[in-house]
Amino acid sequence: MLKLLIVDDEQIEREGLQAIIQNSYPDLIIKQAKNGKTAIELTPLFKPDLILMDIKMPGMNGLETIEQISYNSPTVKFIMVTAYEMFEYARQALKLGVKDYLLKPSKASEIVFTVGKVLKQIVDEQKALETNRFQQDTLQKTLQVVETDIVTQLLFDHVHEVHLNELVGLLDIRTTHEKFVISVLLPHGSENFYPFIKERIRKTKCGWVGALYGRQLPIIVFRNLDMSYRSQAISLARDILSVIKTDNQKGLFIGIGEVYQSLDKIRQSYQESLIATMDSNLPIKYRFYSDVQILSNLDHINETKQREKQFFDQIQSGQWEKVIDNIMDIIHRYESAGADLVQTQQSVLELLWVASRILNEMGIETDRPLFSFQARDFRQIRAEANELIDRMRVAYIEQHTYLAPDIIFRIKQYIIEHSHKDISLETIGKKVGLSPIYISKIFKEQLGINYINFLTQCRIDKAKTLMNDPNKSLKEITFEVGYHNPNYFSKVFKKMCNLSPTDYRKRLFSNKGIPFNEKLSE
Repeated sequence: MLKLLIVDDEQIEREGLQAIIQNSYPDLIIKQAKNGKTAIELTPLFKPDLILMDIKMPGMNGLETIEQISYNSPTVKFIMVTAYEMFEYARQALKLGVKDYLLKPSKASEIVFTVGKVLKQIVDEQKALETNRFQQDTLQKTLQVVETDIVTQLLFDHVHEVHLNELVGLLDIRTTHEKFVISVLLPHGSENFYPFIKERIRKTKCGWVGALYGRQLPIIVFRNLDMSYRSQAISLARDILSVIKTDNQKGLFIGIGEVYQSLDKIRQSYQESLIATMDSNLPIKYRFYSDVQILSNLDHINETKQREKQFFDQIQSGQWEKVIDNIMDIIHRYESAGADLVQTQQSVLELLWVASRILNEMGIETDRPLFSFQARDFRQIRAEANELIDRMRVAYIEQHTYLAPDIIFRIKQYIIEHSHKDISLETIGKKVGLSPIYISKIFKEQLGINYINFLTQCRIDKAKTLMNDPNKSLKEITFEVGYHNPNYFSKVFKKMCNLSPTDYRKRLFSNKGIPFNEKLSE
């Protein structure tokens, strides 16, 4: 419901204007003010969309009133009403943003036409504002979905550079060259805290939150250069811990990786953050990787990386005998080298954790492997490691859903059919009963292409098809293919096709002999 305020010192003028306008616009809410002072007092309470302002009034004149109301209520529109057709008034009124003017006396038809014209402008602006709000809300929801996928891809795969470059610009986060990863390990049954943690990180505007799989939540944190790395990490860890209010604190822990300059190195920080969560029974519920006691000159992380792909292949196909053989071979190497027992136990535990994490990625829930005591000899390490692997093997047998031969085809078809929607690895995971990270791995493994690249290609292919329709604008096409920001769509399109959407369309229409309408690029 639009609101109109009539300001005039003559009551007969106010009543006459209201009668004429109300007759043509019965839904319009109209109030009157007898002078400028009353209008200024009434405006914040009534909140009019349009004010008909008489210029010649005793005390504060109309132009002075408009100036003061505009300062406090800049969205209000004005129509100047005056018996003086003078250039100076018109010039000053235009400076104050007055939309039109009426001369006293005016015909009823002129009053209705002038008021109607400004009311239409107000309605159009409100619709545009509402559309913009909706698009911004939709964009934010979309970015939240894409954000989790980007983190998943960064930590487990490669991301097309256009997405990284544009997301940095679209997400309202102050990025820096330095970044690190924290891994939040939630207690059993506390997975419902995930959205609260995500919201808390979003409010701090310091990082990207990944998808929750199992009980683990990875977060890529951008360094705040106004504070030290340790101060920032501790503050963030305590902030997250304050969100997780549960009586069952068992298993709750946060691991913090080292700082790296490049996103290409972020997987290193991720691996370090996982190692830092190895002992979740510590009294302080967070630990830096740099504080983990390194008892060997061997590069545990590099060895972990080398074994990860091998373990993934073996566990995926259920070859648990080979997993056991690998672990036993490592224990034998340490024993032959005369390694310290504590060092050996820690190294074996790290590899067992890799196996456990792979199971979690496959959607198989299993307790984190932990040695129940400090081994006194290598025989005890072998026995306990064998028992821990056997527990994982049992969980695999009980929970593993064997992949249907057509699972990748089904995932691929789902992406093609729903590429115009805000789909994500999490969405697909729920459809096929697999974890997001596991889908990412098997998708790349079997198709040789990254999930996000495939989704992007589907959207660009659809955009190319829609561009053949001369009645569709690029803005319409942007939303139809699944993007919510025309500038972002344009940059992605140019990156993928080496041509801007406008240039691509010009060439397309030129080849078909169709005149190109510049408005189509809007």
